[in-house]
This record gives sequence, structure tokens and C-alpha cells, in this order.
Amino acid sequence: MSWGDGTRSVRAGEHPAVPGAPLRPSPVFAAPFHLGDLPPRAGGRDAYARTEHPTLRDFEAAVGELDGGRCLSFATGMAALTATVLACVGSGDRVVLPSDGYYTTRMLGAEELTRFGIAVTEVPTPEIERFAADGGLAGVAMVLLETPSNPQLDVCDIAAVARAARAAGTVVAVDNTTATPLGQRPLALGAHLTVGSDTKALTGHSDLLLGHVSTADDELYAQVLGFRNRTGSTPGPFEAWLGHRSMSTLDLRLARQAQNAAAVAELLASSPAVTGLRWPWRVGDPSSEVAGRQMLRPNGVLSCELADEDAVARLLAGTRLWSAATSFGGVHSTVDRRAQWGGDAVPPGFVRFSCGIEDTDDLVEDLGRGLAALG
Repeated sequence: MSWGDGTRSVRAGEHPAVPGAPLRPSPVFAAPFHLGDLPPRAGGRDAYARTEHPTLRDFEAAVGELDGGRCLSFATGMAALTATVLACVGSGDRVVLPSDGYYTTRMLGAEELTRFGIAVTEVPTPEIERFAADGGLAGVAMVLLETPSNPQLDVCDIAAVARAARAAGTVVAVDNTTATPLGQRPLALGAHLTVGSDTKALTGHSDLLLGHVSTADDELYAQVLGFRNRTGSTPGPFEAWLGHRSMSTLDLRLARQAQNAAAVAELLASSPAVTGLRWPWRVGDPSSEVAGRQMLRPNGVLSCELADEDAVARLLAGTRLWSAATSFGGVHSTVDRRAQWGGDAVPPGFVRFSCGIEDTDDLVEDLGRGLAALG
């Protein structure tokens, strides 16, 4: 039977019901476990929390079910992404990264991968399909896609890139943070690995750091697992438990965030103070055709440009429900002026809006007041 998104969000990774047991597993706070008189890990038993832990397995089972693969949890999204790359490539290899993707990913390439003798090529998300089709992935060990890209929300055709990559012997990893496993399933589109910063929408309450990697390839799973165990980037049990609990409402949160984003997009489009509006599900957006074909549902992240830094400050001063904060995908609506972080090649007035789950009418009315303050 094929369950809907709400059912899958609540029920993913569940154990068979046991009378008298709680509906959801409680966190296990342990580092070492009793070994008894058997060798470590005999019969699949837990031994040490860095390499095996029941609470991590519960979270991983749930996320893996949504992703359509086997999941490994990490302390942060960047820990997950770093493991994805370094577990699969080495000195002398070449990787392709998105030039318009998350700035810390690009810093990883420029500051760390090159230090290990890994050659890095950056390609903009809208151009990666053509790059792959023209043979650009020949001799490339891994191509990392980020779609929709952060913060400019461009989209690329995962299936098309995956076909070219597999023909070239290139591993395809997809940063699926913005879309979430309910919004897009990269493994089903041909990717080898999918990565997520679960700090964002998957857990969605802006109160934990968490990440994951999923794959349907047993060999890649073993490589990433070995890297995680040797480098010690596992999350704590409380974070894993909190993430598992929080993702139960993912379907509900995404639905309200998307509803809010649609209304906010129309408001922003009507304002003379706004240019360069991007939301891949809005008719006429440069990414709408591919997003509509590839993605399963919209989310609540938009971007646009205001006149300058002062305009962003005046917008925020004129609102009560829109908070100045980085990250995205939480239940609170936020505005992030990306140029202030120094990592994105965007104008001073470029902002990323993350719609929360407040009432749509309230958000639109409040943002309208802020836009009115811009004249």
C-alpha cells in the first residue's frame, strides 16, 4: 500500500507495536553498552555510541524510508556533506560543485578539498545539465547538485545529469535540503546519494543541528558509514530523538509554508520595491518547468532583491512577524540578507524569505506594512 505524505511522516521507521510499549521510542542516553561474555557487536548488539546506537537507528530508519534508501545520521548538514564527498573521492580526483550553492559547500571545496589534492570545478546550477551532456563529467569522480539552490533557488534536472554521470562513471550526490524528502526524491531520479541539512525544514523548529546521507547503494553506504565511524561525526541521541519526533509534522508544516509562500510571492511581485523574485513554483519563474516536472511539492523559501541594505532594514523595522535570522525551513517566518555573511555573490539588498506556519493573512498583512515603509 502507498501511504500519503502525512502518514509517512508520522509512521516512517516505526517498530511493530508491542502492548504496553510507548507509541514512539524514547531516547537512549548511553555511550558504552554492556558486552557481557560475547565479543563486541556479536549478534548485532550495540557496543559504543560512536559506531552504533538505537536512537540513531530509529531516526535513520524514518528518514531512509522517506528518502527511499538507507540513511546515516550526522551531527550537522555540513558533516553529512563532507562525509559524502570525502568518503567517495581522494587525492588526484576531480569533483564538480555548484558555483551558486550553499557558500560553506563552496568553501569546503576551495579551502579543504584542494588542500587534499582534489581538483574542484564549479558550475552554476542552471548550466550543469548542459555541462554534463557535453561530456564535462568525463574523468570526474563526483558531481554534487544542489537543487533548488541556496539562496537563488535555481533548479536542475537531476535525472538528466544522473544519466550523463552514470555513463561517465561519476557518482551523483544531491543536496536535497531545500526540497526535503517529501518534496523531491533524488535517489528515485538516478542519484547515488542524497544529503540533507536536517537543521532546516525536515525537523523544522530551529532548535537543533542535524544532518543525514541516504543511498540505495550498499557499497557507498559502507564507505560513508566507515568515514563517519572513523571521523566521529555522529549526532547525540537527544538530537536524533528530537529530529525523529519533529519530522512527524513535516507534511503539515510544508503545506502551510507553501501556502504562505504562494501568497507572499504574489505580494512581493506586486511591489515596485522588489525585483528578481524567485520561487520555483510561480508561473514564469525560470525554474518552474523543471521544478513542476521533477519535484513533488513546493516549499516556503523565496528570494528577491530590494534596493540596498537600508531597504532591508526598513522592511524589517516595519514588520512584527518577520524576524531577521539565517537558516530556513522553521516554523517562524524569517528574512535573511545574504550579503551580510560574505559568502554569496549577491547584491547588498538580496534577501531570502523563509515562510513559517503563521496564518497566511497575518503574514501577508504584516509584510505589506513593511513593503509600504519602502515607499
